[in-house]
Amino acid sequence: MVRISDVLYGVYERRLARDLPKDNLPRHVGVMLDGNRRWAKARGADTASGHQAGADNIEPLLTWCEEVGVEVVTLWLLSTDNLSRPERELRPLLGIIESVVTDLAAAQRWRINPVGALDMLPESTANVLKQAAEDTSDVTGLLVNVAVPYGGRREIADAVRSMLLEHAAKGASIEELAADLDVDHIAQHLYTKGQPDPDLVIRTSGEQRLGGFLLWQSAHSEFYFCEAYWPDFRRVDFLRALRAYAERDRRFGS
Repeated sequence: MVRISDVLYGVYERRLARDLPKDNLPRHVGVMLDGNRRWAKARGADTASGHQAGADNIEPLLTWCEEVGVEVVTLWLLSTDNLSRPERELRPLLGIIESVVTDLAAAQRWRINPVGALDMLPESTANVLKQAAEDTSDVTGLLVNVAVPYGGRREIADAVRSMLLEHAAKGASIEELAADLDVDHIAQHLYTKGQPDPDLVIRTSGEQRLGGFLLWQSAHSEFYFCEAYWPDFRRVDFLRALRAYAERDRRFGS
């Protein structure tokens, strides 16, 4: 039996999609996939079940992004801080990440781009991420940044380190580097170099903080905080985020 609530929900979702201004949607969307553990706890399930439910919701999200013409999606799947979690939780989580990244690459719909401190990962996990990038390097669809393990401070430190090494290799002095240094120099060494900065950053689970996500790149981003835990995040929630973005007057820091 079809419930009236399901019918009304479908009508509302279609209306949201229809009314979105096609000329004022984000090119790059960053998503903080938060709430997997709390989702599992609320259901009396183990943590791994929550992470798996979250992983299962990634492909639908990418499909929704494709539908509205988003060009880049950055998915924060694991922070550098998460690496300090107990082994009994971290090992299954890394296995789930390896599995979902492998499946996304096998679909040959999206170009996978690992962004993060891969040297902090177990070799097997790092190799899966690198292989996914290699296997999808010729795919022309949506660019998917897989942030594993990612920390905004670590990224900026890595960018500065890379910049210093590059200039040292050219024989430049510290004084010469200091004289020429500007924000563009650092940006050219970020994990997301060459990409547009995120226009919209979505965080699920009701938390209203960045937590270190894309600290440099999000200086002018719009933020949308959703109460739903990530496994419960639906297309209607995504459309609401796009609507909120489209209704804002972006000032770009002014």
